[in-house]
Amino acid sequence: QVQLVASGGGLAQAGGSLRLSCAASGRTFRTYTMGWIRQAPGKDRDFVAGITRIDGITYYADSVKGRFTISRDNAKNTVYLQMNSLKPEDTAVYYCAASTYYRGSSPDEYRYWGQGTQVTVSS
Repeated sequence: QVQLVASGGGLAQAGGSLRLSCAASGRTFRTYTMGWIRQAPGKDRDFVAGITRIDGITYYADSVKGRFTISRDNAKNTVYLQMNSLKPEDTAVYYCAASTYYRGSSPDEYRYWGQGTQVTVSS
């Protein structure tokens, strides 16, 4: 089991940047594929980005490709999401989550979730 605490959300202007962090507890962090999932008001949760366990391969939703970068530091039990060129449509609650799937790309494939952090992008 792993417990996750996300931070770093806030208000940004369109074109700006934010960096989210997610700290994990436990010794098993490196055995999980980690992901960021977001939920905009009135919408379903959408996968944003993932990074695989062991080999650290990254993959993204088309909507954020080229703008967002996911990374992990297994020594610090932390996963990050660097968000650049933000758009108003990126406004959502962002959740970090851990998956036992090698390449989890659906919210349903993520087993453990953090509490979420709000990102608001103004135009």
